[in-house]
Amino acid sequence: MTPISITLSDIHFRYDGREVAVFEGLSLEIPPGSITAILGPNGAGKSTLLYLILGLLAPAQGKVLLAQRPQHSYSRRELGQLVGLVAQEEVIPFNFTVQEYVLLGRAPYLNLLEAPRPQDLEIAHHALARVGAADMASRPLQTLSGGERQLVVLARALAQEPRVLLLDEPTAHLDLGNKGRVLELVRQQAEAGATVIFTTHEPDLVGTLADNVVLMRAGQALAAGPLDEVFTGENLSRTYNVPVHVLQVEGKRFIVT
Repeated sequence: MTPISITLSDIHFRYDGREVAVFEGLSLEIPPGSITAILGPNGAGKSTLLYLILGLLAPAQGKVLLAQRPQHSYSRRELGQLVGLVAQEEVIPFNFTVQEYVLLGRAPYLNLLEAPRPQDLEIAHHALARVGAADMASRPLQTLSGGERQLVVLARALAQEPRVLLLDEPTAHLDLGNKGRVLELVRQQAEAGATVIFTTHEPDLVGTLADNVVLMRAGQALAAGPLDEVFTGENLSRTYNVPVHVLQVEGKRFIVT
């Protein structure tokens, strides 16, 4: 898998009917093959940023480039093969089984009304096994707990085989064991060449997983760059508007307020 870069240039965006813009001139560079954390308080624009990269939202002004190519020049099929999203909350209107839902990740590789092929079934099964949910394949989604559903949503995204993986608060509903599993899967995706971007309001998660950080507040990127340069007490204090100290223990960074 060849890593790709992501560039946002002079992005302006506001939701319909809202007076206040989410972004006014936001510019960012996401290094190819990095694990980039988007960190900031509620309302900073973290989730909106992911949906702009995915193409579900369009900026009023500015450009989003994927692999130095304008995002709007990709077809929906191409974007589906390129970018996968693990949403914080995903509405699933049909009574799918777990396997049927994970197979939706193969849709960008199939023609209209084409049934999944044997290789698609194999990829979906492998994705479920990777997240530790292979034994849930025949269960209806409605019977899953919040944590189980989060793992299955991740499996659907992995089944897409994306070169860009977007995760919105990926550990929000997970217990300690499954949280560790998800973090390891994120590392594996980056090692395989994917560019990974995740949002979080947990600074300690950033210190243990990310190698690149974007600190956001009120739609602005206050600081962006390598973890060692950006993840500092001074920058975090500006981001959260409270005094923050960063401690390093056995190579991992933790914050104290």
